[in-house]
Amino acid sequence: MLNAAAVIPTYNERENIGQLLERIYACVPDLHVWIVDDNSPDGTGNYAEQLRSQYPGRLFVIHRERKTGFGQACIEGFSRTLAAGYDYILQMDADLSHDPQCIPGFLKEVRSCDLVIGSRYVGGIRIMGWALWRLILSSAGTWYVRRVTGMRLTDTTTGYLCWRALALKVIGIDRLFSNGYLFLVELKYKAFRQGLRIREIPIVFYERRFGRSKLDWNIVLEALVGVFRLRLTR
Repeated sequence: MLNAAAVIPTYNERENIGQLLERIYACVPDLHVWIVDDNSPDGTGNYAEQLRSQYPGRLFVIHRERKTGFGQACIEGFSRTLAAGYDYILQMDADLSHDPQCIPGFLKEVRSCDLVIGSRYVGGIRIMGWALWRLILSSAGTWYVRRVTGMRLTDTTTGYLCWRALALKVIGIDRLFSNGYLFLVELKYKAFRQGLRIREIPIVFYERRFGRSKLDWNIVLEALVGVFRLRLTR
């Protein structure tokens, strides 16, 4: 087993987190999982704390004092796992949209590159349960990001990624400015600008079964405007 950890930000994911951990440990029993809870009102953080006894030495929970957003939760998770000395750091969603059966494939590929991206579009569309408007919005978003940034990726907004730890240090996570879904674009753009070795692998994306999506039009607007700011950064 590689010296690897998974960073999983949570906000109101109590209904999903137990099942997600079961699936993860059925696939990769030795993986260290770091839950970063953004002070969920539904008690996700406390429930995750209770689950630690089922996975001794493998499950860690970071409790944030207040909700500061997806990007900040990821940055704290990255900072803590980098400080802990892991060689590879996976990031994934807590809502069961990312299949843990893909994790062994990520860990295999990342040994020969710096960033592995789980793409919903490489080799065809692999999204289950989305309405047509969501598919159109996602595809248009990726086209827009590609045009503005010059990245030649099939999926610029996916959140299922695996990093070589050194790559996260190179891009400088302390200098990232975005927070919502734009954060996922910024991560990839920084890696692209640094000339890191990036590889896409196919994944199947499943719409969440429990809880509510965090996507809203404010997040979409932030991303549209923020991509231009990314293009101007060095």
